[in-house]
Order: sequence, then structure tokens, then C-alpha cells
Amino acid sequence: MINDKIKIENHDGLIIIKDHFNDSTFQKVSNFYDKEPFPNYRKDENLYSILEKGDKNFLAKEFKKFMKFNKSFLEVGCGTGQLSNYFAIGTNHKVYALDSAFNSLILGKKFSQANSIKNINFIQGDLTKKIFKSNSFDFIWCNGVLHHTKNAELGFQNICHTLKPGGYVLIGLYNKFGRVRTVIRQKIYKYISKKLAIFLDPYLRKLKKDKEVNNKDKILSWIQDQYEHPVETLHTFDETLSWFKKNNIEFISSIPQTDISEINNIFEKKSSENFYLRIISQLMMIFTNHGAEGGLFIFIGKKLD
Repeated sequence: MINDKIKIENHDGLIIIKDHFNDSTFQKVSNFYDKEPFPNYRKDENLYSILEKGDKNFLAKEFKKFMKFNKSFLEVGCGTGQLSNYFAIGTNHKVYALDSAFNSLILGKKFSQANSIKNINFIQGDLTKKIFKSNSFDFIWCNGVLHHTKNAELGFQNICHTLKPGGYVLIGLYNKFGRVRTVIRQKIYKYISKKLAIFLDPYLRKLKKDKEVNNKDKILSWIQDQYEHPVETLHTFDETLSWFKKNNIEFISSIPQTDISEINNIFEKKSSENFYLRIISQLMMIFTNHGAEGGLFIFIGKKLD
């Protein structure tokens, strides 16, 4: 799967691509996530608890069900690899988990080793470089990652390069309209009052009200990711559709939908042709949970032959 021209090192089963460490943006993001890897694994974490978490995630559950059997799967920006481990558990898929943060990958690798998950590989590298051979993967998952790189479009291009014809890709990006509320709170956090910005954050208020779960780690991670991240860009539906067109990717569906319809099946092809509906859908994010929780939107595409 890995490009033959790339020099790699092996660290107890973790594949490290040293060529990428001379990039300042890659190093900056890697260092940021290495400080507080999230989500961490509980001491009693096991196969069943990871499966339970994954099944509670609508997108992950639908993706895993749709993949069926013996597919090649890549998660770009896997963090501690809980989602990648979820896709590997109980399947014969070949799973690859890529991230920039060494400490996060080590946690994922240790869990897979402790639980005898054999069909997963962890790789530290920069997605803006061509790491994998062309036409390597049936499914690629890249949620909340591209906007934390120095060149999101180049990262997407490299992802598509590795996708097989007929393969599916999921990407999640911060929306230029839907993230307005967070951008305003970021300014308050940076220039006026951190406490005020945190108080105004509806997602943090929800976490603090949940007394049944210890959310300290989630709260800390959310604050760091939303208010202190060193690299962040914002994107639109139309920009993402242009990426799809350039890279021979057919638009399938999105969350929220580009045509403001209900979501029934994320792999059922939807329309994306009405510019005004796309604008309305993005503006509506400001006033819904999409905007309250960071303004992230999801696009799913299929590579044409």
C-alpha cells in the first residue's frame, strides 16, 4: 500500500515516515495533538466497549455496514485510532490508520496489540504528501482533518489518488458559514475573556450538565481543538464540490444535505445542483446543532471509473 519511494521506520509495529518531519506545519500540528491525545482509552476499555461506541456513531455504523466484507479502509487523521479499531474488529477488512501525532498512534497500536486486532496498521505521516500507492483503498474516512493542514485541497487530492475507482470517500470540513458562532467565540477567547467564551459555548454547557459521564477529558479536548488549534481553515459546499469535480469524484450525499432534504441513506445519491439551496443549507447551520457544535459538514463521494 505504501509508496515504494518513501523511506519508513518501524517502531514496534508503528510505521513512521521520517521524510515528512521537515515540514513546519506538520510538526506544529503533530506537537499540538501529542500533548493531550484524545480520545484516550479507559483502563477497562475492550473490544465490546469500542464496538458500542462505534455503533452509537450514525456515520460510522452506516459506513461499516455498507463496506460488507474484505475491503481496504483508510482513516486519515485517526487520532488514537478508536474508529479504525472499530472498523477492524470482527471484520476481514485491511485497515490503515494515518495520523501526524506519535503519542496518539501509540495508544491505538497498544490497544490493537492488547486485544489481538491483527488487521490494522498504524502510520505516522503527512497527508499532504503522497504516502500510498494509487488505487489502494475501497473506502477512505477523513473527518475533521483537512482544515488542520497547510493545504486542504492538496490533502484531498492525495486522498483521491489512493482511492480505487468505485471507492467511497467521506470528508468532514469546517464550514465558512456554519462556523460563524465558533469564530466569534474564538475572538472572545483570544482577546476578551476565555471564561466568557467557554460560558457561551453550548456544547460545553451540554457536557457539563451530563452528570452521568466524566466529561473532563472531553471538555479539555474541545477547548483545545476549538479555541487553541494552531492551524485552521474554513470551506464551503461549492469549494468542496469543485474539489470533487477536479478529482473525478461523484457527489453522493452530505450532512447537512445540499438540497435540505432528510437523511435516509448516506450512500443514496442526492442532488447538489441548486446554488441557492446550497447557500440556504449552509446558513441554516448557524441556527442548528451543526453550528452550535463547530460548524462541521460532511461530504460523501464516489470515485468514477
